[in-house]
Amino acid sequence: MTILVIDSIGPATSVQDAGRHGAQRYGLTPSGAMDRLSLAASNVLVGNDPLAAAIEVGPLGAKLSVRDGAVRLALTGAERPAALDGAPLAFNESFVLSEGQVLTLGVARGGVFSYLAIEGGVSGEPMFGSLAVNARAGLGSPYPRTLQAGDTIAVKSATPAVERRLDLPEQLDAPIRVVLGPQDDEFGDAVETFLAGEWTISATSDRMGYRLEGPQISHLHGHNIVSDGTVDGSIQVPGSGQPIVLMPDRGTSGGYPKIATVISADLGRLAQRQPGRPFRFQAVSVEDAQAAYRAMAKLIRSLPDLPREAQHAAIDLDALLSANVAGTAIDALTAE
Repeated sequence: MTILVIDSIGPATSVQDAGRHGAQRYGLTPSGAMDRLSLAASNVLVGNDPLAAAIEVGPLGAKLSVRDGAVRLALTGAERPAALDGAPLAFNESFVLSEGQVLTLGVARGGVFSYLAIEGGVSGEPMFGSLAVNARAGLGSPYPRTLQAGDTIAVKSATPAVERRLDLPEQLDAPIRVVLGPQDDEFGDAVETFLAGEWTISATSDRMGYRLEGPQISHLHGHNIVSDGTVDGSIQVPGSGQPIVLMPDRGTSGGYPKIATVISADLGRLAQRQPGRPFRFQAVSVEDAQAAYRAMAKLIRSLPDLPREAQHAAIDLDALLSANVAGTAIDALTAE
């Protein structure tokens, strides 16, 4: 076995997979990756099951190294500066980190979470069928918390495979689609305010919930209801009138009325929205939401067939510096 070493790490970085399911009736939250499509893409690049456990890297940077061998990795999701011993790394492409080398990840830009998949997966003890970390509940493996500097993860050594690249469909900057309800009748005209408003995500958001900042949403009959079940993407409106979108580390029930639910196919796009970057919501039917999720599931199932061999052309810097790449220069005012 090879040892992956966390030399330094920012907050909100943890091991995540598809989550733990089937026990919400007991109050067990599902957890799992904030952006499942990016998780799946990173895994297929190193030959894993699409929804296997990987490292979900938070918005700040990290440094990693290995002991006793080499490991194959792949980086997807929110783009950020990434370098192997100072040489820039491409996203959506596998690479090998060898002993003596340092992988450096910078601050995310254009997103929040990146995914670092490990060939052979993450070694850990499943808890209720999943390695996904929920730090509040003390669940997850190999550490039931976010990763810290000095942590080590036992991994399989890199195989002699070729490096692979994956070109994903471009994510459009479109409104976040929602299905209204189940308590939209508790808001009257404020439903139109919710749909017409421009929203941003608060910097105080986390994996449990994304706090939204925008127009005030008023209740018709107060902000307390008899607690009922929640799902990923439920949009609760507390007494402040500022909605909260429930994310994978949410509670399984809640007592605030829910004006709408983010559709499953768009939850990853919302999760990758940086604080302060404005967006809008769009109401769709249940049938449209189901069709969008089926299309996403079909894309994830097709991912193992999409990677191609990565091509890297060697650049001779000495030859480039000595070449006359500009050609013959002429004066546009005097030339015939």
